[in-house]
Amino acid sequence: MQEERSPERYRAEISMLNHEIYELSQKLNESESLRLKAVSSDKYDPFGNPTDYPGFTGDYSKICPKVGQPGYSLPLEPDPEERLNLRKFYSIGGWCFLFQFVLANTGAMLLSTLISSLISGSGRLMSPAEASDYMHSSSITAGISMLVYMIFNVTVALFGMKWAGIRKSSLIHTKKFTAGKAVQYCLAALLIWVVMLYASTGIGLIFEKFGYTTKTISTAEMARTPLGFAVLTLYTSIIAPITEELFFRGMLLRVFSKANQRFAVFATAFLFALSHKNIPQFLLAFGVGIFLAHITLIHGSIIPSIIVHIFINCFANIVQQFAQSDPSTKLVEELIIVAFALVGAVMLLAFMGSEKLPSTTPKQSRRGFPLASSSLGVMLSVVIPLAYSVYIFVSANR
Repeated sequence: MQEERSPERYRAEISMLNHEIYELSQKLNESESLRLKAVSSDKYDPFGNPTDYPGFTGDYSKICPKVGQPGYSLPLEPDPEERLNLRKFYSIGGWCFLFQFVLANTGAMLLSTLISSLISGSGRLMSPAEASDYMHSSSITAGISMLVYMIFNVTVALFGMKWAGIRKSSLIHTKKFTAGKAVQYCLAALLIWVVMLYASTGIGLIFEKFGYTTKTISTAEMARTPLGFAVLTLYTSIIAPITEELFFRGMLLRVFSKANQRFAVFATAFLFALSHKNIPQFLLAFGVGIFLAHITLIHGSIIPSIIVHIFINCFANIVQQFAQSDPSTKLVEELIIVAFALVGAVMLLAFMGSEKLPSTTPKQSRRGFPLASSSLGVMLSVVIPLAYSVYIFVSANR
């Protein structure tokens, strides 16, 4: 005979079942929440690339608003909205570089032409060629270069940062940078500079065998007066490093780093090299430019790259002046360079052992060069300076 169950017992069993169902639902919700969290993209690290330097890219939800939402993970190929927003940042970088290049070179040319006309039309009775030589050998040409490039490097950099929404304070907020690292970076960069110097010298010799010269720009006969030397030294050793770092590693590197830090390193180094308008300096600037971009990523600031850039330019100026003052000391000059390079090799190896350039994930590769090359601003920023460099090379070899 079956035992009768009272209503109270039924209610107790139902209550127990409801409690078990509630606990199971809670566990299921927690499990689903953890799963969604695992697949969701972090808006400050949307690609989950452990080789990237965190904090440098910025908030990626400004490019792809879905990033950071529960359960959303970036697809392999960017969707139309992400593609459009990311191309906008590449275009900002491209147009800003093109504006800087065109405005600086045009401004320097127009100002030089104006001053040359004033000099040749004055009581000095100089021909245009004599006026140009006078400007080149005095402080005038050096002063024009310093003034024009300083103005347009800074102005366009600030304009680009405002356009891209980059905070100025982020450029100097330096992380984990010490005096020891400064010495290590300066000597490591010096080795890169020496290697690129000998490479460019070798390429120059090859061109010379076929009757061409790669030395389209020379400072050997420039600023021969004391004032001219002072202005040129101030420009190349202080003003140029600071303003170029503000533009290339301050604004341009951050704009290009939104999706692919490795691409940004090489892209900014290439444009930095292209801005020098000749083969020898292209190689020097490209090699050192990669290193400067790398240490900027590491420390999140342009302070380390400014220090290294100033050191390299000062060293190059000292070596050049040393060689010009007494050509017979060429062997001593070479020995000094080699000695510094050997110490730099040790420093560079130590650096490479602890710091690696960011690698690129498949998702990032789709958002790097292929997408940047679809921007008109980026394409023109390469084609126009390259064409101008070819024009200078052809003009020098007529």
